[in-house]
Amino acid sequence: MQAYLAPSDFFDFHHPRVRDFIDEAVGAAADPVERAVRLYYAVRDGVRYDPYRFYMRREYFIASRTVAEGAAYCVPKAILLAAAARGAGIPARVGFADVRNHLSTERLRELVGGDLYRWHGYVALHLEGRWVKATPAFNLQMCERFDVKPLEFNGRDDSLMHPYNARDERHMEYVNERGVFDDFPFEELVDDMRTFHPRLVDAAEASLRGDFEHEAMVDR
Repeated sequence: MQAYLAPSDFFDFHHPRVRDFIDEAVGAAADPVERAVRLYYAVRDGVRYDPYRFYMRREYFIASRTVAEGAAYCVPKAILLAAAARGAGIPARVGFADVRNHLSTERLRELVGGDLYRWHGYVALHLEGRWVKATPAFNLQMCERFDVKPLEFNGRDDSLMHPYNARDERHMEYVNERGVFDDFPFEELVDDMRTFHPRLVDAAEASLRGDFEHEAMVDR
């Protein structure tokens, strides 16, 4: 398990900013499951989901940078949760899958080139002798905008994206599981993003801006 507790350039849990984030989230909790749950909600709701912060530069995937930004898309949020878990003594890995998201916005679908999103990020946490998956991407306010049930996590059951929203409409389909990693495979992700989502990458590098939650309200 030592490999899953180690820091890295991306999992920089020794950074004072990340240490403060961990300490504030876990408080006096000693039980690993409770600590993991508290960290999950701190990342889910404490870092706003923003798909337009789609930067392909290394610094934007570092955990301490995500804490400072206060907003990110799913991959940096997953990296932050994995880093925070390791810093709290919980073995953690990052995982990725390609997903079909039916509840995107018209503008985002145009930039992505459809509704298939590569490299959706989640986290695998080792708790009570087994690996449990958690997805901290969508904060509570964003779920309310899309009328999606917020994804909960109890530390014992996998917490992956719902296939349907609150109105029983298609929400998220897992199309391709890419697996879990000891560290963030930055170069591989960037190569695929430039290949499959070039318009989104180009727009982000040209200082892409957008209000995803407002777009969700307009599109409904």
